[in-house]
Amino acid sequence: MKRTIPFLLLITALSALSGYLMSKASWIGRVGITFLHREYNLLKIWWQGGLAVLLVMILFFILQSFIENKLPYWLAKFLHIVLLLAAVCCLYLTYDDFTTDFSHHLLGKRFHMGFYLAWAEWMLICIYFMFMPRKKTTIVTNKDKKETVTP
Repeated sequence: MKRTIPFLLLITALSALSGYLMSKASWIGRVGITFLHREYNLLKIWWQGGLAVLLVMILFFILQSFIENKLPYWLAKFLHIVLLLAAVCCLYLTYDDFTTDFSHHLLGKRFHMGFYLAWAEWMLICIYFMFMPRKKTTIVTNKDKKETVTP
């Protein structure tokens, strides 16, 4: 718990920054969002975009904490590595989409950086769980014999 709260505060701050950057789309990008892609209107207001990113990151955090706590050690670490690779692939695909699709290219660099930061947050969550030590539990079998087990 000591490490979780500061990490979640970091994720919250990065989500707010990501929402702010996504709200700074270029003028032509904002016009496109307003008239053609109304489903992305929440990205025009920084706190709404930041809140959307934060909710997704909280879901990733809950999923990965469930993986860390309920699965065997080796399987949990393997899944964290797989999820980290998935986040890297998503970052690359986002970069590729922003550089090859003309309408996405028009949104501007700050908008792009907001999405890159969101993928980087997921990578941070994966790295956090990959290197977080597991708690040791003590099992008392007899009054004289104690056994320490790492789940």
